[in-house]
Amino acid sequence: MTEHAVHTDHAHVHGPDCGHEAIVHDDHTDYLHEGHLHHVHGDHVDEHVVEVAGPNADDCTPGHECADHGQAHVHGPDCGHDEVPHGEHTDYLAGGHLHHPHGEHCDDHGPLVTV
Repeated sequence: MTEHAVHTDHAHVHGPDCGHEAIVHDDHTDYLHEGHLHHVHGDHVDEHVVEVAGPNADDCTPGHECADHGQAHVHGPDCGHDEVPHGEHTDYLAGGHLHHPHGEHCDDHGPLVTV
């Protein structure tokens, strides 16, 4: 059995019409909620993290240009994009992929499939 982190005191019920972005994570659906990746697991909610592996590596990609926003856009807590826990850092979901602010540019940390 794999250990998992339980999100305590979570009154919100996640589901198809809950208002939070639903993403495909491994073989299930998780919900982006206030900088957390929530997975409904029976009678509680687990905290998940997008693994730094495969298509979601944390490579530096200084030549990345995203059609979802211009080069002048700066990702941060109030930028308008959902925060996504990715490994031990935070990325932002924009245009179907993970963006990570890195100095003067934005790295592409791979695709994230939404439902």
